Amino acid sequence: MINKVVASAAEAVADIRNGASLAVGGFGLCGIPVALIQALHDAGTTDLETISNNCGVDDWGLGVLLRDGRIRRTISSYVGENKEFARQYLAGELEVVLTPQGTLAEKLRAGGAGIPAFYTAAGVGTQVSEGGLPQKYDAEGNVAVASEPKEVRSFGGVDYVLEESLRPDFGLVHAWKGDRLGNLVFHVTAMNFNPLCAMAGKVTIAEVEELVEPGELDPQQIHTPGIFVQRVVVAGNVEKRIEKRTVSAPLPAGEGN
Repeated sequence: MINKVVASAAEAVADIRNGASLAVGGFGLCGIPVALIQALHDAGTTDLETISNNCGVDDWGLGVLLRDGRIRRTISSYVGENKEFARQYLAGELEVVLTPQGTLAEKLRAGGAGIPAFYTAAGVGTQVSEGGLPQKYDAEGNVAVASEPKEVRSFGGVDYVLEESLRPDFGLVHAWKGDRLGNLVFHVTAMNFNPLCAMAGKVTIAEVEELVEPGELDPQQIHTPGIFVQRVVVAGNVEKRIEKRTVSAPLPAGEGN
């Protein structure tokens, strides 16, 4: 039995070099590995390629690394909540590979399963398959890098585009509970992308809110088996922010009872 627990987030990310590729779990601001991201920021790691559903917001999550110019290239499906992201992209400072959300999820899952590529109907007949999507601009606003055309094949009379899987250097995830062997349980919305990023990373680092001993987790409730995880660090009760808070006006006295 291998004890995969390390003493701190700083120790957990110490070997993530400049230029590394990272799959980062979470959905919006839910389930993102903020302790590991902060440790990377504190270490000064730069020139990173990130793979994530989104790139945080201006002052939280991956947005912290983005703000300080630490991210060179990102593969994402939704980037609409970060003004600094838009500024860097349009100014030619950031390369962006926009990917349909389901395709992104499957690219990570397939990478973790040892599947090098797969066919999907998502994106057929668009620039996703035909190429030409602007991935990087130059300082004058011209397209410096555009996406390449992808192979399209017909199966049963339906066209599908070939998508290559993703196998990043590291996977960074946030789990609700984990044990010393790396078995992980995620909580509700944090299930989005965290298990997939954990599968895909060549080295996966998990921050957990609660560390338990082997045998305490119900085997039927484990979302990510420890075979996919190389390091575990206790993050405790990290701050959890709400991306968009929606509230309603209080009802007048006597109503709604």
